[in-house]
Amino acid sequence: MDPLHQSVEGYHNIILDSIEEGVFTVDLNWSITSFNKAAERITGVSKEKAIGRLCSEVFNANVCNPADCVLRKVRNTDISIVNMPVYILRSDNKRIPISVNATALKDQEGRIIGVVETFRDLAAIRKLRKSLRKHHSFENMVSKNQKMLEIFSTLDLIADSDCTVLIEGATGTGKELLAKAIHNNSPQKNGPFVPVNCGALPDTLIESELFGYKAGAFTDAKTDKPGRFARAQNGTIFLDEIGDVSTALQTRLLRVLEEKIYEPLGSIKPKETNARVVAATHQELDKLVEEKRFREDLFFRINVIKLKLPTLAERKEDIPLLVNHFIGRFNRVKGMNILGLTQEAMAAVMLYDWPGNIRELENAIEHAFVLCKEELIRLQYLPDKLLSEINAMFATDGTTLKDIEKNAIIQALQRNNWKKATTAKELGIDKNTLRRKIIRYGIE
Repeated sequence: MDPLHQSVEGYHNIILDSIEEGVFTVDLNWSITSFNKAAERITGVSKEKAIGRLCSEVFNANVCNPADCVLRKVRNTDISIVNMPVYILRSDNKRIPISVNATALKDQEGRIIGVVETFRDLAAIRKLRKSLRKHHSFENMVSKNQKMLEIFSTLDLIADSDCTVLIEGATGTGKELLAKAIHNNSPQKNGPFVPVNCGALPDTLIESELFGYKAGAFTDAKTDKPGRFARAQNGTIFLDEIGDVSTALQTRLLRVLEEKIYEPLGSIKPKETNARVVAATHQELDKLVEEKRFREDLFFRINVIKLKLPTLAERKEDIPLLVNHFIGRFNRVKGMNILGLTQEAMAAVMLYDWPGNIRELENAIEHAFVLCKEELIRLQYLPDKLLSEINAMFATDGTTLKDIEKNAIIQALQRNNWKKATTAKELGIDKNTLRRKIIRYGIE
């Protein structure tokens, strides 16, 4: 080989060895002809031992048979494979998941002379996400958002106290989950946690639900019935949507909070309660006070500690973490083994504004679990509402879903003040992968 060709080949090897993804090529006899350093690291097989061997001997993949072989499909059809999930057997006999891309290698006349395959170690990505959850979680809540981490940092102190807590946040942001976390870390954790959706109960029922009633208090009251405050004795009562209760009930709640006593309907004898009160609302109670729709004295009584949950649109850096959290849970519940989302699907969920917040995201992942029979959730398995809004977002300027990833990367970079390492962690990819995508998309 002449010096020029040796120099070019040397540069090619340097480039391939700098790539985070594993890269290898095979000839038409399925013998490996090149093998980069990332391929060595992921498989545990050295380049010297891999070159010249059949790819099936090196990878021992679950698709290493004539019917399922990825490389054979590419050679026979000349159609590239993108983001195909595969399991391989490492040299230490450890079975790991990888994501595969493969395309045909051609000579100058356009004849296929082999196949090149790139692959990512999904096990390493899952390990990274598991580490992120460990350092960015409280109970069943996970986050990397600064506002959420500030809440997490105070929850132990808040839980240890016996003060009333007010949680503000839009529907679906996790107010009840936060209330449960406070209860589970409080001195009352061995007592009951009793939730009440005040906005879902009419005025004619909510008093009897909260305080109970005595036999004969009204028609059909045949026996005594304890209310939610009685059931929450030695525990916590969670008053959700407290901003929706009537003025009359606000007066009774104020007495409970001030004197720790209440009277069941039809009773002349007050009962004591030691239930801790955690209240929540999707409204801004201080504005309701200004509008004379909520008692000022009750507001001050429940507003001892206020926690305000951001919307999911305000904490988009949490979406990959939450997606992985929900996938893990649904895998356990449904006995499935879905590894994650394709890059295109992840980009779509990053761009969507999630008006239903975390609850809507959870429902979207569950929807995908119903339809997905593969190991990666693709774009078409996401809800139609999400896909139609993403399509509408780009319809005006002719942009297609192919550009979703670029926009998602730009938004993530902006959220992280253009810090590439932080952005890569948020997106769940390696920093070298992010750097290549920035160059590929011409992001400045």
